Amino acid sequence: MFLGIDIGTSSSKGVLVAADGTVVATAVREHRTATPRPGWFEHSAQDVWWADFTSIVAELARPDVAAVGLSGIGPCVLPCAQDGTPLRPAILYGVDTRATAEIAAQTSRYGASAILERCGSPLTSQAVGPKLEWLRVHEPEVWARTRRIFMAHSWLAYRLTGAYVLDHHAASQCTPLYDTRAHEWITDWDLFPELELPALAWSGDVVGTVTEAAAATTGLPAGIPVVAGTIDAWAEALSVGVSSPGDVMLMYGTTMFLVEVLASRAVSPRLWGTAGVSPGTYNLAAGMATSGAVTGWLRDLTGASFESLTAEAAAVGRGAEGLLMLPYFAGERTPLFDPDARGTLIGLTLRHGRGHLYRAALEATAFGVLHNLEAMRSAGGSAKRLVAVGGGTKGGLWTQIVSDVLQQAQVLPAHTVGAAFGDAMLAAQACGVSCAGWNPVASVVEPDPAAAEDYARLYGLYRDLYDSTSHIAHELASR
Repeated sequence: MFLGIDIGTSSSKGVLVAADGTVVATAVREHRTATPRPGWFEHSAQDVWWADFTSIVAELARPDVAAVGLSGIGPCVLPCAQDGTPLRPAILYGVDTRATAEIAAQTSRYGASAILERCGSPLTSQAVGPKLEWLRVHEPEVWARTRRIFMAHSWLAYRLTGAYVLDHHAASQCTPLYDTRAHEWITDWDLFPELELPALAWSGDVVGTVTEAAAATTGLPAGIPVVAGTIDAWAEALSVGVSSPGDVMLMYGTTMFLVEVLASRAVSPRLWGTAGVSPGTYNLAAGMATSGAVTGWLRDLTGASFESLTAEAAAVGRGAEGLLMLPYFAGERTPLFDPDARGTLIGLTLRHGRGHLYRAALEATAFGVLHNLEAMRSAGGSAKRLVAVGGGTKGGLWTQIVSDVLQQAQVLPAHTVGAAFGDAMLAAQACGVSCAGWNPVASVVEPDPAAAEDYARLYGLYRDLYDSTSHIAHELASR
C-alpha cells in the first residue's frame, strides 16, 4: 500500500492506494485558515499541518504501507529555528498579499528583467523572497531566531525523517532565491545569508525513512521511505496524467489553477515559469484569484443550493441575457498581476435573477481561463491537451461552458481524488511500481461549435471591460 497526504488551504486529504492503483481508503480533515488582518492568510504548522497529518495517518495507516508521499499548499513560508521548531504561523501562498512593498523593493534591487530571466517568474504575491523580507522588516524578533524555512510538505517530511530538503519545483517558486536555469539556489545575490536553505531533490526522490520516533508518534511503520513531494497543484497534475509537453491541467477549485508541461524552459512576465516535478521538464503556471470562491459567495448570498443555481444558470443560456462579470473578487493573479482589481457586474436589469448571476460567474471564469491560455501560448506553450480536475467539474455545466469558450475539449479522469493521489503515485514509483493505468480517462467534454461566435464576441467585451474600468477599481480599492 502507498499513502499520499496533501495539506490544502481549507482541508487536508489522504489516500491509501494499492499497487494496481485501486483506491483502498480516503480521509479528509477540514481546517480553518487564519486571516488575522486583511490580506493575511496563515496556518499553524502544529495545529493544522501536523494535526491533520497525524489524524489522517491514524485513520489510514496499515502495517503494509510501503512508502509515503506528501504535498501541500505553496509556495508558503514557515520560519523555524535550527531544530525545525516553528517560530510563527506559516505565511501562505499568493492569496497573502502583505509583502507588496517588499515586492517593489526587491524588484528594484535586482531588476525585473534579471529576476524573470534567472528565476522564471516575476516577483508577485506568490513569491517567497518578499515574504521573507517582510518578516525581517516587520517581525525582527522572529527573524533573529529564524534559521530554516519550510513549506507544508517539506516540514512534514522533516518531522518524519529529519531531512531538511525541498523539491526543485517548490524551490523554483521561491523567487528570487532559485535559478531555474541552473537548478540551484542563487548565492551571488546575497539573499538572506543568515538562512540555511534546504538541500534540493526532485519530487519523486526518497529523502529519508520514517524514524523510530516518528513511527511511535504517527503509527507509520518505521523505516519506510518518504519522498520529497511537491506543491499540491503539481501533485494533482501528476495524478491525472499531465506529464507530457503540451498537457495542461485545469483545476476547478476555490481558485482556478493551470499547469502546462513544457519540454524546454519558457518565461513570461504575465505567468509563473517553474521547474517541473520530474527532471528535464519545465512548467508554465497560471492562477486566477477566485473561481469557486465566487460561486460559493453566490450560493451563500442567495441561500440556494449549487444544484438549484446550476439548473437555473443552464436555463438562462449563453451570455446570461446581457450580463457580464469580471471575477476579480480578490484581485487577480495571472495574467494581470493586479491585487487591486475588483469584481464587476455590468448589464444588470430588473429581469436578472440569481440564475443569471450564476451563469455570468461561470462564464467569467471561462473567459479568465482563455485569457491565461492565450498568455501561455504567447510564451511558448501549446495547450494541446486539457485535463479538468476539482470539485467544479461535477454537474457538467461549468466544464461545458469552459470548453465552449475555449472551443477545445477537456478530458475528465476517472479518479479526482486530488493531489494526495499524485503523492501516492510518487511513493509507488519510488518503490519501483509502475503507475501506468492508475487513472484512465472517464469522459471527454466536447465544445459546441454553435457557441463559438457568441463567446468570441463576449470575450472581447470581457477584455475591454477590465481595460475600461480598472482605474475605477483601483481608486475604490484604495479607500
